[in-house]
Amino acid sequence: QVQLVESGGGLVQAGGSLRLSCAASGRTFSAYASAWFRQAAGKEREFVATIAASGRSTYYADSVKGRFTISRDNAKNTVYLQMNSLKPEDTAVYYCAFKSGSSWSSVRGVYDYWGQGTQVTVSS
Repeated sequence: QVQLVESGGGLVQAGGSLRLSCAASGRTFSAYASAWFRQAAGKEREFVATIAASGRSTYYADSVKGRFTISRDNAKNTVYLQMNSLKPEDTAVYYCAFKSGSSWSSVRGVYDYWGQGTQVTVSS
């Protein structure tokens, strides 16, 4: 079992930055690929970014490419999402997720473990 706790959300003005963290406990952290998803009010949960277990490979949704950076520190059992140049349309609850296996994936259904979410609100 893997437990995930997100932090770092908040209210920021458009153009600002936030860094989300996802602390993991439980099984071997470095054996799991991970990802960030988000869900805006009234919309389905959507993929944001993913990273391989090694941290050497990443993939991003087109909507955040060039603005967001996913990373991980396997020694600290933590995954990060650095969000720059934030836009009002980035407003959502952000969730981290872990999947068995080392390869990244953008498919929501393959993720086994989810955090509780952290709210990000970007004002215009």
